Amino acid sequence: MSVIDIIAWAPAYILPFLFVITLIIGWHEMAHFLAGRACGMKIDTFSLGFGPALFRRVDKSGVEWRLSWIPLGGYVKFAGDANVAGVPDAEDLAELRRQIIEAEGPGAERNYYHFKPIWQRAFVAAAGPISNFVLAVLIFAVVVAVTGEVVGPQVVQSVQPGQAAEAAGLKAGDRIVTFDGEAVNTPEQVVEHTMLRSGTPIPILIDRGGKRMLIVATPRRVLDRDPTVGERKIGRLGMTLGPDPKLARYVRYGPIKSLQLGAKRTWTILDTTLTYIGRIFVGKESGDQVGGVIGTAAVAGKVTQQAISMDGSVGLKAANVVLMLLQLTAMLSVGIGFLNLLPIPVLDGGHLLFYAYEAVARKPLGAKVQEVGYQVGLVLVIGLMLFATWNDLHKQGLFKFLGGLFS
Repeated sequence: MSVIDIIAWAPAYILPFLFVITLIIGWHEMAHFLAGRACGMKIDTFSLGFGPALFRRVDKSGVEWRLSWIPLGGYVKFAGDANVAGVPDAEDLAELRRQIIEAEGPGAERNYYHFKPIWQRAFVAAAGPISNFVLAVLIFAVVVAVTGEVVGPQVVQSVQPGQAAEAAGLKAGDRIVTFDGEAVNTPEQVVEHTMLRSGTPIPILIDRGGKRMLIVATPRRVLDRDPTVGERKIGRLGMTLGPDPKLARYVRYGPIKSLQLGAKRTWTILDTTLTYIGRIFVGKESGDQVGGVIGTAAVAGKVTQQAISMDGSVGLKAANVVLMLLQLTAMLSVGIGFLNLLPIPVLDGGHLLFYAYEAVARKPLGAKVQEVGYQVGLVLVIGLMLFATWNDLHKQGLFKFLGGLFS
């Protein structure tokens, strides 16, 4: 691809990425904002993006609404929240109280974040990550309610020679009754379950000609070249599945069932994330699937291109783009919600950790300890970002591209 081609295609990657990231971050920060408002907290700023303001407006309650130049995040600034770690110690609180009373009079401090009860501060901190899970549930529910799905028992359509499925004894025509103890209604369930279980035996109950058999198959770790996410090493059985034509049916769901399926889908993604992290710690995964901003932008762009390339009218293509980007948004929202709940200072989970200490010790953690924790947390977050960026560049083939240029 030439430089001109890259420039021409840039909007197709950047605009979908901005749509996805703005929706996730905006929703997350709005949850912090609304939780703070519900607790009667005074708020200075709500910003989408970082850096200098591109647009700003102050409402009647004194909140400055900002749209900033760097669209890679956002924040809510509560009044009096100036401590580097976000949780002032006893001395800082005493000084802050004195300044507020001097400027606004006795009792005014009760409207400030740091003088609210611990449970309210914890509620505000947890609201953002929890809202990310809620967003995922709602999006998945809307998508399945709009599109419906084809469900039914899955049948093995083909088995690749020399792969794990053949070694386990699976054959074309076998109907999957349960896969690792769970009923299977779509091929995606099997694909997602095996991706992160290479080397782990999976019991599969099948129906072969009316006779039930239990087969144990062990996915093999293979290099997968996915057109959307790039190269990655994942577990594969080496078989294709499809619905049993005699039992398959197209189903449309109502609001309640759609929400249930949305919650189930969200939990599946969270469970997969936890499984993946656990396998990294025991040495069964390398961490090459951890992605960052570049990977997100690449996936958003490729998803958009795939939707546009589908047959149909302009309206249908636009609807496909929106649906596919919404599903990507939901999946990323689960990851961001989980990441923010990690007990790392600078993240919401770090604030919850500090509040837990304060609840037990009946006093805030010392400022110096907090600052050290903040610095360590910042290093961890930056390290994770660099690692994710390295993975993104590798998946997108940049290193191979550069190697070809200089070979």
